[in-house]
Amino acid sequence: MTTSLPPALGGVHTLLATRVGAISLYQAQPEALAGGAPVLLLIHSVNAAGSAAEVAPLFQHYRSERVVVAMELPGYGFSDRSDRAYTPRLMTDAVHAVVAHLRAAHGGAPVDVLALSLASEFAARASVEAPQSIRRLALVSPTGFSGKRRRYGPTGASRGIGWLLRLLSREAWVRGLYRTLTRPGVIRYFLERTWGSRSIDETLYRYCVLTTREPGARYAPLYFLSGHLFSADINALYDALACPVWMSMATRGDFTDYRGRNTVRGRRNWQMQPIEGGALPYFEDLPTFVAQLDPFWRAG
Repeated sequence: MTTSLPPALGGVHTLLATRVGAISLYQAQPEALAGGAPVLLLIHSVNAAGSAAEVAPLFQHYRSERVVVAMELPGYGFSDRSDRAYTPRLMTDAVHAVVAHLRAAHGGAPVDVLALSLASEFAARASVEAPQSIRRLALVSPTGFSGKRRRYGPTGASRGIGWLLRLLSREAWVRGLYRTLTRPGVIRYFLERTWGSRSIDETLYRYCVLTTREPGARYAPLYFLSGHLFSADINALYDALACPVWMSMATRGDFTDYRGRNTVRGRRNWQMQPIEGGALPYFEDLPTFVAQLDPFWRAG
């Protein structure tokens, strides 16, 4: 793929060939790797401008402690952005492929996973389908807990609205809508809503603008906007998780509704932590965020 997009992160950047297309991976580790800690996989959120840049502070922090890998989901960053159906199945299969690759490269051990927002649904499905593959799962501002209605729909079904996808897929709508959603001012607006503040991370903002200009960048967001990337069975998946789960809840911005957490609150394998800030609190106060998270990783 010919691109002018700069790398989102430091470290070694590779493209992993999978049956769901090329998956972009960034990897780093300490100069003297002592061993012991499992590989940590970071997964960015899904929106009109997603990329591995969304996990930059965590990638930089953990690279001094353990092997850390950030993947880019299909339709985003340097991963395959072809014109195809973007579904929970596609995204989950990408997670499966990356986890299998990392396990094969590191002696077969299960990995730790941290996923943001809607990507939490794909990571949860991957863990339920292959429970031996993920040791511990951290969910940052996860979807699936907002509103009054819980989702126990058919296994693997999405919440997609067919007529809306057909409408958005018309060429005039596609170009006009996507162009509007990815204007710099609009991207800034949505980041401010994510932060719950005008004090957004400017480096992330600039990268969001760049990545939306890449060929094929419009395809995955159409499925996101029409609901096709949201799982109709997400609460059944969360209920079925057997691995230890840590969940952070934003206190500011658009992603503060977690009233549905009662479905899993009280389960022995779940920990829930309100963390002051917006939906990506580690951009605002990294030391406080990792101080809350690290005991979870270190637990036996």
